[in-house]
Amino acid sequence: MFRVEDEMTCLATSPGRLNRWAASFALTNLYERKGEKIYNVHLEDESVNYGCLARDVGPDSDISSRCNFVVDYCQLNLREVGRYNRMTTKITDDIDSLLAIFPVDMREALETSAQNSHLIEVVMDLGRKPFAHFINGEVILSEREVQQTDIDSVVSRIGEFMDDNRAGIERTLHRISCIRNRQGKIIGLTCRVGRAVYGTIDIIQDLLETGQSVLLLGRPGVGKTTLLREAARILAETKRVVVVDTSNEIAGDGDIPHPAIGRARRMQVPRPDLQHQVMIEAVENHTPEVIIIDEIGRLEEAEAARTIAERGVQLIGTAHGNTLDNLLVNPTLADLVGGIDSVTLSDEEARRRNTQKTVLERRSPPTFDSLVEIKGQDSLVVHHNVAHSVDNLLRGRRVSVELRTRNEVGEIILEQADASQPSTEQKPRSKGGRHAQLQLDSSGRSSDQVKRSELLEPAESLDGRTASNKENGTGEKVLQPVRAYAYGANQGRLRQVAKSLQVPLVLVEYLEEADVVITVKSHYRKHPQPVALAEQRNIPLYVLRSNSVAQMESCLVDIFSLSPKEIDPFAIAMRETQDAIKKVLQGAKSVALSPQISSIRRRQHELVRQSNLISHSYGREPNRRVRIYSE
Repeated sequence: MFRVEDEMTCLATSPGRLNRWAASFALTNLYERKGEKIYNVHLEDESVNYGCLARDVGPDSDISSRCNFVVDYCQLNLREVGRYNRMTTKITDDIDSLLAIFPVDMREALETSAQNSHLIEVVMDLGRKPFAHFINGEVILSEREVQQTDIDSVVSRIGEFMDDNRAGIERTLHRISCIRNRQGKIIGLTCRVGRAVYGTIDIIQDLLETGQSVLLLGRPGVGKTTLLREAARILAETKRVVVVDTSNEIAGDGDIPHPAIGRARRMQVPRPDLQHQVMIEAVENHTPEVIIIDEIGRLEEAEAARTIAERGVQLIGTAHGNTLDNLLVNPTLADLVGGIDSVTLSDEEARRRNTQKTVLERRSPPTFDSLVEIKGQDSLVVHHNVAHSVDNLLRGRRVSVELRTRNEVGEIILEQADASQPSTEQKPRSKGGRHAQLQLDSSGRSSDQVKRSELLEPAESLDGRTASNKENGTGEKVLQPVRAYAYGANQGRLRQVAKSLQVPLVLVEYLEEADVVITVKSHYRKHPQPVALAEQRNIPLYVLRSNSVAQMESCLVDIFSLSPKEIDPFAIAMRETQDAIKKVLQGAKSVALSPQISSIRRRQHELVRQSNLISHSYGREPNRRVRIYSE
């Protein structure tokens, strides 16, 4: 017989929060970690999934016939679901189906490898040795060079290559891409492992359940398609979901979709350039409540997405780009977030905004209501109101975002954060240029969590030319932050120059907050009110001949009293290291530095050790960099 373990946790959720399989998987793994044999029992109530833990206290017992108890249930919120995420995650890769297509010597090398769970892809190029790409490096699979017969043998065992030069293995998620010569003959193959990862959607599940359209951004391989599959599976439990699968990457090759998308329906696309037509066809012919689309990359697809959204259908999609400001500068895809137009302001409005007469404005309502920037498997940045974020970016205002992370025990941590200037930790009220860069405090704190005294520490002894700076205990000069009011000067370019010089320049909105004023000659000649007020208040005034990078560099060198030695790459790298050490000592878990050559990285490690912190180098040349950790 069975008895309930009273001391264990009972789990129950509505179908929208966690499906029946996930509940079973979570409970099983939860108790197995304690070294006990446990079982999960579900009641017959279809409206709510109940779960409890039971221990087998008798031999050969049957759960379904002997368990007749009832358990109270509790509703889990997003944070509580996150507690079980590590236990509910399940990965299926069907790796044997992929290994079966390779020649015998390659297949045997892969079968004997202990890293198959970390296999990313297998590459075969005519006349070269085949190799496998794992997470931690590459491995040669055979000393024999690839022959044309080897490639032909693999091609004969997979599906047909379409116009996008992609094929697959039926009812799997594996993707095979080919390289052709000028005559169209296949001379190279990239065989990428496709994995279905169940139980990862909880970090954005609340966004999907609102019914609003959600756009996912992120670098290749970061997990966008994996989230799309999970979104299709979860939403299909309660809604009519259609997946527009351009390259059969979401639901696998063949006519029968992969189980990873659950009850969602799949529409295949004959050619990539017809994707927008299939998107419209899905809406007109199949009355979906949700449409899921991967890799929106053409103007026609962006227009089709807007048409679908205007018909009241929820869209879940991905697009090329890493951040929202990347998307804004992409003329093809900018329409997904409202598009950008250049408008001319009146003299009065330009003075009121303290900006140039020609500015950028959002053209129309965004196609997607929310946007998610995927930074890593367990780290996201969420823009809940895309229209508001775009407007703030274009006007140089702070962008309020939500930082979501999943820690080591599976808990989902939600934090509010603001956009900051990339070159400095200080975050006063600031105004950006055309495309302000979005960056979060490395410790996850919002600017409101940092004391204003930290943000606006004034420069000491600032006269008309230079700002005096302090020295730290090692005898090196520590630059003090300088608050600058830019009138007519390109603020976005100023930020980039300050970042390249690694100087703590803080752009402010109001003249009253400024330590210096930076303007251009054409504005200075007209002697406008801000310039007159600066002269009346004896605020140092810097006049640029033009908005060029060289002029701005010369200006900042004067403001921060930088010597020729301090503007070379080594000095800039050392200042960046000092700033990063300061952030870690103030509570940040880790800070990544800019890529540097090996000799500079060695000096950075030495500087970190002097502060009793830990640092490691990671990445490949020329992008290898140092990351500093608190412990």
